[in-house]
Amino acid sequence: MENDPSVSKTTATTGSQSPSYEDLSRQVDTLKSDIRRLTDSLGSYGKAKGRYYQGEAQRRADHFRDEAQGKADEIEAYVHENPATALGIAAAIGLLLGLLSRR
Repeated sequence: MENDPSVSKTTATTGSQSPSYEDLSRQVDTLKSDIRRLTDSLGSYGKAKGRYYQGEAQRRADHFRDEAQGKADEIEAYVHENPATALGIAAAIGLLLGLLSRR
C-alpha cells in the first residue's frame, strides 16, 4: 500500500501517524468551501421560497379583495332595491350597538 500512488498520505497513515499540517490545511479549506456553497444554496433556497410565498399572499389578497368588492356590490344593490328595509336594519343595528355600549 505504501508504493501505491493512488492512495493518499492521509489514507495510508496508520493510527500512530498524524496528518501533516498541509493535509489539515487542505481539509479546512475544503470545509470552508463546502460551507460557503451550502450557505449560498440555503440563501438561494430561502429567497426562492420568499418569492413564492409573496406571490401566493398577493394572489390570496387579490382574491379576498375581489370577493369583498362583490359582497359590497351585492349589499349596495340590495339597499337600492329595498331602501326601507335597509333603513330599518341599519336603525336596529344602531339601537343594538347603543344598548351594548351603555353597559
